[in-house]
Amino acid sequence: MRAMLLFLLLAALSAAHPATPPAGTRFEGKFTNGLKGNTLSFVLAPDGKTISDVTFKGYWRCDGKLEMLGAAGPTKGTFAVSNGTIAGRICEPPNGGATAWCFDLGGKIAGKTATGRFRMNINALRCDSYELQWEAVAVGPARK
Repeated sequence: MRAMLLFLLLAALSAAHPATPPAGTRFEGKFTNGLKGNTLSFVLAPDGKTISDVTFKGYWRCDGKLEMLGAAGPTKGTFAVSNGTIAGRICEPPNGGATAWCFDLGGKIAGKTATGRFRMNINALRCDSYELQWEAVAVGPARK
């Protein structure tokens, strides 16, 4: 009887507090072209099929002037990964036309390393990072 009550209590607690889903793997990297100090980070989903939380920190050009961005990246959406190949474009808002902030990400993930290309731009403001080449390494689980 006591074992049955303990089992029911544990089952109720488990249902009330479901297990936290895996966080995914955080990658951090740098660019091999462009300005020194620019960085890129992202999170690879536990199933390896999507990338989210892409963040660019560094310089880009707006209306001919060099500007520093503390952290920029898409706020919604994910980039697809298929057989280790990253490919995608996210624009915010999706049908924003010339005023949309667009992010292009492509590359390859091989275990704990990744390489690829990145570009972000806002056409109407003449802001563009131009195509940057990056390399990144897995640094651990994603931050929650």
